[in-house]
Order: sequence, then structure tokens, then C-alpha cells
Amino acid sequence: MSDTPNPLKESVGRYGIWSHGLRDEDPSRRAEIGDAAAELEQLGYGAVWLGGSSAARHAVPLLETTSTLAVGTSIQSIWQYEAAASAAAFAEVEAAHPGRFVLGLGISHAKLHDQYRRPYSALVSYLDALDEAGVPADRRVLAALGPKTLGLAGTRAAGAIPYLVTPEHTAQAREILGETALLAPEFKVVLETDAAKARAAARGALAVYLALPNYTNTWLRLGFTEDDFKDGGSDRLIDTFFAWGDETRIRSRIDAFHKAGADHVALQAIDSGSREGLPREAWRRLAALLEA
Repeated sequence: MSDTPNPLKESVGRYGIWSHGLRDEDPSRRAEIGDAAAELEQLGYGAVWLGGSSAARHAVPLLETTSTLAVGTSIQSIWQYEAAASAAAFAEVEAAHPGRFVLGLGISHAKLHDQYRRPYSALVSYLDALDEAGVPADRRVLAALGPKTLGLAGTRAAGAIPYLVTPEHTAQAREILGETALLAPEFKVVLETDAAKARAAARGALAVYLALPNYTNTWLRLGFTEDDFKDGGSDRLIDTFFAWGDETRIRSRIDAFHKAGADHVALQAIDSGSREGLPREAWRRLAALLEA
């Protein structure tokens, strides 16, 4: 990317929603998902980021019921989707909804893909193929955590969408990316003031990630220890990666990412229910909190 202004920063705005539930392919849920997306747009969120190894087709129900909302994959695994197919799907969605779909790409995790080899080189080759197929660099972002991939996000994409990070990581990422690139970290919020209840919900959400070295290695670089990963995560780990408490405290935690250099924060509302659900009341409460 050059030093010219980055239009993606304006299109996604300062806040978005990260959700597993909004990527559901069940035809019976299509209307519900579309309705939820329309409400998110009305609430003032600039973008929705679809969790899991999502793809362009998952964005369509949301794009069809909104007019300005940006919809991104967070992330599309390079091991699960061939670059040629990804480029073709991007072109189809772009033709129907110009300028609103963002292709979020990542290397996923070795435990999830048998073909996981030389991930950085594989990602570079994937971006080369997208270039050849005409997918513009300013419409794709990378789920970058480490310095090398963050550097790639600044030169071969519109920016980075780091997951499960801290404001300290955000400050480091901004320094690597430079000022032009989009930096849009994900951040988890538990709308609960009771510490025991909030941490219990957080540990339920964090459990799957504690077994993935791409995350735990990043946390070790941020000053955590192996002891922090035991028994569902230490209170210190939980309180770092999840905002909980009263509205003032939660807003302060979100603001810390912007102060550290984030352009956009993708908020994931956590409760005790299934992550495939649509926590619409929590999204409403977050929108009101962000307006305050």
C-alpha cells in the first residue's frame, strides 16, 4: 500500500461487530441474519466481521439488507479456500455490492489444517495469486499477529485485523504498519458487573483459543506466562482480553485501543449462550455505551 489515504478506514468507521452467528448458512436463519444486520447499520456500526473461516458467500445476506454497512471475513483461511475461487467470489460480490465487502485473510492454525506448511510463504503466494486475479490490495486485510505478517499487511493489503490482542499489541502493530494502513483489532466485551459471572462467561469463550499456539505465543511475547494459560486462564489473562464491569469501565477499555493507534475496534459481545447466537440486546447496549 502507498502513503495515499486509505478509503477503507472511512468505510468501516470507528466501531464494528465481530460475530460467529451472523455467518450461519442455514437458509431458515437468512431473514433473521439480514434483519440483525439492518439493525446494526441503524445502530451506527460501520462494519460486521464474520467469525470462523468465513467466505464471500456468508456476507451476502447481510449486504442484501443494508446499504452502507461494510462486511468482512474474519477470517477466510487460505488453506480452506483456493485463491482462484476466492477471487471469483470476491468479483461476484463486488459486482452486486460495490465497495462494501472486505476480504479478511489469515493462515488459521496448524491444528485445524493438515496442509499447514510454511504459513508465511503460503500467504505471500496467495496474495500473489489474488493480485493476478485482480483483487485489489485495498479491499483485503490480514489477520496478522506477529511482526512479519503485520509488515505484510501494511505492504500487500489495506491493513490488519488482529484477534485476541491488547492495546500494547496495537501500539506495536501501528508502528510496524505505519499511519496509512487500517488497524482494526477485535475485542471481547462481557456486559456484566459481577466478577465471577463475567469471568465464567469469558473463560467459556476463551477455552478454544488456549489450545492454539498462534495465540498463546503472541501472549507470551506480551508478557504472560504458561501459568496464565492454566485452569481456563488466570484472572489476569481474562481481565486483559475481556472488558467487563460498568459502562464507564468498558468504554475506557475500548477507548484504550484507539488511543494506542487503532482506527476501528471490532467488538465481540460475550455471554453465557452459544457463540452461534445473535446477542442483539448486547449490541444495542454497546451502541448506546459508545454514543455516551
